[in-house]
Amino acid sequence: MLGLLGVSTAELIVVGVASALAMLAKSATGLGYPLIAIPILAPLTGIETAVAVVTLPNAAANVLIGWRTRHALSETRDVFMLTATSSLGAVAGTFVLVSLPERPLLIVLAVCVLAFVVRSLWFGDIVVSPEAGRRASPAVGLASGVMQGAVGVSGPIIGSWFYAYRLSRDAYILSLSVLFLITGVAQISTLASIGAYDPDRLVAAAVGFGPVLAMLPVGEHLRDRLSGSQFDRAVLALLAGAGVTLVVRAFTG
Repeated sequence: MLGLLGVSTAELIVVGVASALAMLAKSATGLGYPLIAIPILAPLTGIETAVAVVTLPNAAANVLIGWRTRHALSETRDVFMLTATSSLGAVAGTFVLVSLPERPLLIVLAVCVLAFVVRSLWFGDIVVSPEAGRRASPAVGLASGVMQGAVGVSGPIIGSWFYAYRLSRDAYILSLSVLFLITGVAQISTLASIGAYDPDRLVAAAVGFGPVLAMLPVGEHLRDRLSGSQFDRAVLALLAGAGVTLVVRAFTG
């Protein structure tokens, strides 16, 4: 845990590196900021501090990426229903963060994500029809929000869900950005209400903003160079990596 007014240079360097790597993945695929940044930071700062520090630069990343893909809004599906229920789940999940052990949640999340990736790779892409999406989106949004609030990671759930919608690349990234932004604001508000943002955490979060701005064009350039199938494989690879990371975090965190 970072001590009050005791943030070391080494800690700030780790925050910067974590933010840069996370933003590279996020700007290229729409996923990855908490998935990458939290596992890097948690061994140094503790899970609660890592979650709090990551929320602020991640919100900025979602604003920037969402704005630059706003032209794809008409191609999205169920974004506002998913966002509304995810925001409610994030508030509830934030209280779970400080009251329940995270290991069972991480294991369940990892199993679901890895099962989705295996199913997609071995048996072809899972496709959710518009009707099925409308019926299931409230529950999916709620589950992703609870995970976001409780363990700081909702990307594996919602990333898999939007992937199964088979959206265009920009619509996929915009959908994730809008949902992550609104859910993140709900989570930030809840964390602020329970005093989670002490001066050290705010300083560390501020360091994370620089890499967000610096890596945005790099990730976009990488995204533009990927073909449709390459982009799909990159998303599945990131989801698979997230699942493995969650398993490791569950048993070693």
